[in-house]
Amino acid sequence: MFDLADKIALVTGASRGIGLAIAQQLAQAGALVICVSRTPSAIEKAAADINAAGFKAEAFTCDVSQLQSVDKLVKSLIERHGRIDILVNNAGITRDTLLLRMSEDDWDTVLNINLKGAFNCVKSVTRPMMKQRSGRIINISSIVGLIGNAGQVNYAASKAGLIGLTKAAAKELAARGITVNCIAPGYIETDMTTNLPEKSRETLLKQIPLGRIGKAQDIAVMVHFLASDEANYITGQTFTVDGGMVMN
Repeated sequence: MFDLADKIALVTGASRGIGLAIAQQLAQAGALVICVSRTPSAIEKAAADINAAGFKAEAFTCDVSQLQSVDKLVKSLIERHGRIDILVNNAGITRDTLLLRMSEDDWDTVLNINLKGAFNCVKSVTRPMMKQRSGRIINISSIVGLIGNAGQVNYAASKAGLIGLTKAAAKELAARGITVNCIAPGYIETDMTTNLPEKSRETLLKQIPLGRIGKAQDIAVMVHFLASDEANYITGQTFTVDGGMVMN
């Protein structure tokens, strides 16, 4: 079950953290993973490590906020491999500060990468996926897009926008056999959460019913499922993977 053999998967922001875990998970399931990032050395190492482990990956640098760059990448991948089966929009950044102190550049940069970047990638893969009459698009949002967070109005807006993008695109593309879903991670082990002061960490853990901060692998396995043929009747949904922190 959940076999991705011979699938071509494009993962943005794949050089570290959640994106790297997703790339590794999809590769282990049999997919050829196209690892994308803005940093050449980091993305080349990520792909090299996957290949060294006996799986398949290729590295490409691309600024997802630039539609022309994304179109060029997708065109080259279609010429090279003939298809793209899976798109995971994971690329994202933060520029945190309070609303009154947030600059226009802080707002624009976060929205351009986190939200416009996902739009660019979805737009670019839509035509080849429609021709295939199949495809899996998975957007990585955040629980911040559901509940907000002080000091992150730009990030929250971008992640909430991804949820709306997911629903609208799912309705447009369903007739062509393309599913579009969204994952909203909770607090995941990263450099930021690892370096939290002990008191802050204890306060955070009290808000999580399962009593632990999540791991990148927790998100990767959900992506794996949604990318598989077994998830072919699921579309337009947002899945919170947060240890129960947000319950509707």
